[in-house]
Amino acid sequence: MLINYIIANISSTQNNLNMITEFFLLGFQVSQSSRISLFSFLLAIYCGTICGNLLIITLVSTSKNLHTPMYFFISQLSISDMIVISDIVPKILHILLNNGATISFADCITQFYFLGASETVECSLLGMMSYDRYVAICNPLRYSTIMTTRYCAIWTVIIWVFGYSIVLIYIITTAKLKFCGPNIIDHVFCDIIPILELACSDTYIAHLEIYLLCIPIVFVPTTVIVVTYTYIALEILSIPSSAGRHKAFSTCSSHLTVVSIFYWTMFSVYIFPSKGRTITTSKILSLLYTVFTPLINPIIYSLRNKDIIKAAHKAVSK
Repeated sequence: MLINYIIANISSTQNNLNMITEFFLLGFQVSQSSRISLFSFLLAIYCGTICGNLLIITLVSTSKNLHTPMYFFISQLSISDMIVISDIVPKILHILLNNGATISFADCITQFYFLGASETVECSLLGMMSYDRYVAICNPLRYSTIMTTRYCAIWTVIIWVFGYSIVLIYIITTAKLKFCGPNIIDHVFCDIIPILELACSDTYIAHLEIYLLCIPIVFVPTTVIVVTYTYIALEILSIPSSAGRHKAFSTCSSHLTVVSIFYWTMFSVYIFPSKGRTITTSKILSLLYTVFTPLINPIIYSLRNKDIIKAAHKAVSK
């Protein structure tokens, strides 16, 4: 894989400078019974998330009624969710069983790469989905001519390539840092802040890149979502009948719920002040957007969407 090749080449040039070749992830330092309970809980969430997202992907790809831009983007969101949780949970389960575990420098950076890239893709997808809802509600007569299959496919490719390319910039910078000790990461996975705290070289450029990359990764999609939903809200309020307003709002309520949960959990970890927050609280908040959000997304789109429920019933009856 390209990312492993890049990290391996960078790591080989740093071996004479770096004393650390692996990290030790502490995970949750609790009793054995608590770790077993948490292991069983996360394993159930992982299996449920994979099954739920695979169900959505299968229904969208096989049901003709779901061959629309909105459901196409939902299926792409499910793929991103499966990558995120598969990147994080297996290692956490290993940590819980062993009350901590070592992870090589290359594997640690690789884990962070797939997490960062997939979350970047998810941010962009949520922005694209808000634009889809904007066109559907504010320009319904032009919807079919704007949101064509070709248009959606092109933007999906751009989003995935963008997500997995732009994060490489930061990965290369992080991989070039020197780590001379200690090597203990008091976290449940390799996240950027715990990694930078262990670096013994200057991290100014790395921190600067965080702020600069946040503009296209986070703030541009957030701006798109805020602007489009402002126009959507104004359009819905202009509808004279309450039934019409309810029908229009129902078409974007699921997406708005997913956006709210995703950005609230992510901002609580990276944007909101962490002063006074315990390490355990930070770990739990990190699990919310990496583990629980991928589980909640298919539930929201399944329970609040009549088309998906209908397609599921039809698939079961066959």
